[in-house]
Amino acid sequence: MNINNKIIESAKRTISIEGNSILNLIKSIDSNFVKAVKKIHKSTGRVIITGIGKSSIIAKKIVSSMNSTGTPAIFLHSVDAIHGDIGIIQSNDIVICISNSGNSSEIEALIPSIKTFKNYLIGITGNKESYLAKMSDVIISTYIKKEACPNNLAPTSSTSAQLAIGDAIMVCLLELKNFKKMDYAKFHPGGTLGKKLILNLGMLADKNPKPIVKKSTSFKELIIEISKNRLGASVVMEKKKIVGIVTDGDIRRIIEKTDSIKNITVKNIMSKNPFTVNKKMLAYDAINLMKLKSINHLIIIDNKNNYYGIVHILDLINEGINEEQ
Repeated sequence: MNINNKIIESAKRTISIEGNSILNLIKSIDSNFVKAVKKIHKSTGRVIITGIGKSSIIAKKIVSSMNSTGTPAIFLHSVDAIHGDIGIIQSNDIVICISNSGNSSEIEALIPSIKTFKNYLIGITGNKESYLAKMSDVIISTYIKKEACPNNLAPTSSTSAQLAIGDAIMVCLLELKNFKKMDYAKFHPGGTLGKKLILNLGMLADKNPKPIVKKSTSFKELIIEISKNRLGASVVMEKKKIVGIVTDGDIRRIIEKTDSIKNITVKNIMSKNPFTVNKKMLAYDAINLMKLKSINHLIIIDNKNNYYGIVHILDLINEGINEEQ
């Protein structure tokens, strides 16, 4: 077998073994699993998740997922815990301990303190006969037949199983809390996801100038107004009402049709009765609307239908907002 085929076969075997290990976890979704999830859901405290080695890395990921979906969680390394950091655990906190073997010396040193503090202990382990399993208030099994490692040593299938169980717990809690998109966005305000769910047109318009011309504005004055504000368009207003819009495209078209622009005013160029949207419209909805209507500008109005500003499609793209695929 050449090296290319060997690599492909090795990767496929790894994924197959880990995939089957995860599928076998369906057997672990039993009354114990339900009991653990309900206990966390009803708790007024936090979830403290601890582990050692590769299990500690999985614990960190589960903590991160819980925090981002409305379940307060803290990672506590088992080694640090037995050297003073166990003080982070409060009386109403629930502790989840992750260990494939369930018999590591650090786990055996930590659990008595947890039991002394009378915290509820959920054990996630691949060994139902382990010390962790015997000392836990409830056990969730992550038993696997073998690691994907050919030597059956490197944590592969076992950590995949732990991660899947952690995700299952997190999703159950998310659904029990009726956690919605906007709730999720509150915990992700800085990234593209947060912008997609929170950023509205008013926020974008606030960053832009408000170009305004009248029907009687000359062609030269119109060019100056549009160039000065760098939005490629200007709103046309009469008596504080929006009556039209002029874009770069409108200007190009009139130049193509006319030999002389001397007597041209905005009235001759503008598009009447322009499309407007409320400033509360989400940027994500706006970019899909603009794509649908094949327009590059949106006139933004406030709740009283007053002119609020202009948003260009590049404003959305520059914020990382893309249309729905």
